[in-house]
Amino acid sequence: MKLVSLAPIEQPVTLPPTPKRGITRRQALAAAVVTGVGVGVVRLLGGSMQQIGSPRTATTTDWISPLGSESARVMQLLRRTSFGYTQAQLDAALSDGFNKTVDRLIETKPADPPTLAVANTPGGRFPIQQLQQWWIDHMLSTPTPFAERMTLFWHGHFTSDYRKAADDTFMYWQNLTWRRMAMTDLRSMLMQVTADPAMLRYLDLATSTGQSPNENYSRELMELFTMGAGNFTENDVREGAKALAGWQVPPPDTYATVVVDKANNVTRKLPVYSGQKPGVFNARRAYKGSVTYLGQTGALDTQGVIDRILAQPATAALIANKVAQHFVTARPSTTYVKKLGDTFRRSNYDMKTLMRAVFTSPEFSANQSYRSLVKSPTEFMVHTGRALGVTSISKVITAAGSGMGQSLFDPPDVNGWPNNESWISSNTVVERVNFTTSALAQAKGTLPPASDAVHKHLDGVLSPQTASLFNQAADDRARWFITLASPEFQLK
Repeated sequence: MKLVSLAPIEQPVTLPPTPKRGITRRQALAAAVVTGVGVGVVRLLGGSMQQIGSPRTATTTDWISPLGSESARVMQLLRRTSFGYTQAQLDAALSDGFNKTVDRLIETKPADPPTLAVANTPGGRFPIQQLQQWWIDHMLSTPTPFAERMTLFWHGHFTSDYRKAADDTFMYWQNLTWRRMAMTDLRSMLMQVTADPAMLRYLDLATSTGQSPNENYSRELMELFTMGAGNFTENDVREGAKALAGWQVPPPDTYATVVVDKANNVTRKLPVYSGQKPGVFNARRAYKGSVTYLGQTGALDTQGVIDRILAQPATAALIANKVAQHFVTARPSTTYVKKLGDTFRRSNYDMKTLMRAVFTSPEFSANQSYRSLVKSPTEFMVHTGRALGVTSISKVITAAGSGMGQSLFDPPDVNGWPNNESWISSNTVVERVNFTTSALAQAKGTLPPASDAVHKHLDGVLSPQTASLFNQAADDRARWFITLASPEFQLK
């Protein structure tokens, strides 16, 4: 039986103009050869994928929304919260229904990942790829994928990178912290992030003293992590830096002598930790005087700084806006953000309350929200692995991430990664197509039925072009390629 587009004939799909620079014949050739589809097919998919990089408005959509049905709402919920889904996870969610699935996502305790054996390497000097693969393996196999999606959200919000942290063990600890704290409350998270060893190095708070305060963490704590630009003064930055001074990375349990230059027999003593530790506060390095911070004057410690930040209405609004951009729509309305922010603040910044308000809001399931978000590279790749039933793909995902613009534990700057349309460019489209080819190569033996893929991963809602390509494909491998490389699959 042939598939047809659910976009009505009398209302042809409306797409932005194709960018001048599309996927080239050379770039498409390898994918075409491996998957058995024509070069023209790959180029059409690549060009269509680029078109979703143009801003999408709430009043313009390329597909008829199926969100009037509960099954479509459940599938959208899982796409946005769980890196896609396996067949078993989809069946369970469809059986439970939307509301019960929301409850389960929010209330289920995160499954702990396996211990990373190399984390006790002296100085945390192990390849970052081992940490990346460890996390991706857990994303692919965990029974609680929403916990991993929230861990990724906070990893992109409270950014640190392994280069500046200079200790991959610290980055591993930070990942454990975000998973454990992701659905607690913002006050607790802010205390954890302030004393986090990777963050202490990344934004230089570990070097800050009362006599010589470093302003980096004080600034970003307000500008990027909580209140947003325009809601504080430069004096608040300076005074906050004084109040926050005194933190240091934790002392190691022991040291190990390691050869760092074999040719010249140079050794170095590197720290070794037996388990996760927070930073330590050294009162002798702290500021002893009074500060004027966010309109109040007096003695102030780290908890006092956080409490004053949480007293500002802008804090709830910033977090609510960012959550909405990641889970609901790229451009949430001011009214919607205010409603979410007010709920968040009244709950004493409880994350479960905020996420429940997001998922159960009319805006989340509105027709305008359908396919209004672009999957990040990690979401796209993990969903691909889950859809194909391929579990041993973490090495391929790790290698492909940087080309798509997202290398875990290595964000571009303190702003974290961009979002939505920013993920799509002529170069990243090529990388997404190439990854689809590599993922299919990892799928040994019989693939899951491709006809099921269209209905279970794309809601059966295709553009005329994708439907035509799918119906002309020679076999299931080619149909899977068209499904996974389609513009529809890049969206959530």
